[in-house]
Amino acid sequence: MLSRGLAVVALIALLGIVAGCGDSGSSSDAGENAHIDEATGSTHDLLPDERTGPPPPPAKTTDLRKAATEADCFLRTHLEPKKGKPVSPGTPASQYTSSPPAAGDYVRPPHQQADGAYLNMVKPIDQLGALNNGRMTIQYAPDLPEKIQKELKGLYDTMYGATLLFPNDEMQFAVAETTWTNFIGCTAFEGQTTLDALRAFGKETWGKFGSKPVESVPFEGPTPADPEEPESSK
Repeated sequence: MLSRGLAVVALIALLGIVAGCGDSGSSSDAGENAHIDEATGSTHDLLPDERTGPPPPPAKTTDLRKAATEADCFLRTHLEPKKGKPVSPGTPASQYTSSPPAAGDYVRPPHQQADGAYLNMVKPIDQLGALNNGRMTIQYAPDLPEKIQKELKGLYDTMYGATLLFPNDEMQFAVAETTWTNFIGCTAFEGQTTLDALRAFGKETWGKFGSKPVESVPFEGPTPADPEEPESSK
């Protein structure tokens, strides 16, 4: 009985130490490397993606259609937002005209997914709530190698303003991007060519679509329209 009591005391002390370590870090830094901005919506309790990836190489192809062709990506623009309407948080997903969805039912502010990088998939209505406010998403298959996921995180880190990054285990693409009524989907990740296609899509469509201007929900940081210059080109 004595040894069991001591064990319990030791366990309580250990838990106290662990909790103390978590508190001593600084809660204000939580999600900092994930660029999560709770002023732009709700996190919906998703886990932040704090990984650091390599900066992307300077772009070789900047024309969207040429870049999409070179990367063997499927591009669709100006989709008809059929029956898209505002819905309550938690509403089951409706049928969308694309996967990942680029238009359809969406949540009103402030329930849209907050800008940032996440380790969990964002619900379609929460994605679309963000897209309807001029945002862009970068989505990837969760079974992609860690190296590729970090390359995508490195790209995201150069243009995270009013942009989201997260895995999607429901789409047929290796990596995809969406803005309201537009998407590009790539069946494989081909390094430079894929990164060029993703950047070109952002340059052409970020902040230009949705029922509200992107500035209606204030944001900070570099954007797909004006990304940080890669270190290798400075």
